[in-house]
Amino acid sequence: MTENEKPKQKADESPESEADKKPKSKFKEYAESIIIAVLIALFIRTFIICAYKIPSRSMVPTLLVGDHILVNKFIYGVKIPLLRRTIIPFSEPKRGEIVVFIFPNDRSKDFIKRIIGVAGDKIEIKNKKVFINDEEYKDSYGIFSESLILPKSMGTRDNFGPVIVPEKSIFVMGDNRDESLDSRFWGFVKLKDVEGKAFIIYWSWNRDEHNLRWERLGHLLH
Repeated sequence: MTENEKPKQKADESPESEADKKPKSKFKEYAESIIIAVLIALFIRTFIICAYKIPSRSMVPTLLVGDHILVNKFIYGVKIPLLRRTIIPFSEPKRGEIVVFIFPNDRSKDFIKRIIGVAGDKIEIKNKKVFINDEEYKDSYGIFSESLILPKSMGTRDNFGPVIVPEKSIFVMGDNRDESLDSRFWGFVKLKDVEGKAFIIYWSWNRDEHNLRWERLGHLLH
């Protein structure tokens, strides 16, 4: 061996770096676990399932104030956040389904209503009765809190239309017809603004009586 030659190290004798020698700190392990958990939660909330709380009486008796629901965001396809563009379509919202959507008049708010009309439907309301394509819609979910019928000259609550639902849009109404701010007042919902389909009540708190509504837990929505 000459002076310029160095002894070769065996493969299993390669020197370890300082990073390899030092074990991960507990803080770093916890931080990584938290970051991963947060990313998974954000992914689920953005693309799969999201939780919402019912703040108003517009969907009584189907949904009560204080009900907490889960919404399936995956059922109508995968949307690009912010752009609201569907990149992987699965199905489109159907008549009778309960959906959460971005309120057209204030995009910072989410609303929940039932789909009454889909693209191409002719919608008309005569003395509180809903007609779809000139036939009365037998809606077993709609209720009325008062018997008074308002003429069309006094507003669109009890007499409305006729209108045709545009392409890529839906017409929605609350089940509590006399106490719901819906498509009768502010128009159609674009499909791209539909967040998902409500499918179950996982928690329900009666804020007036300060107790849990046990009988509503796990109730599937139709």
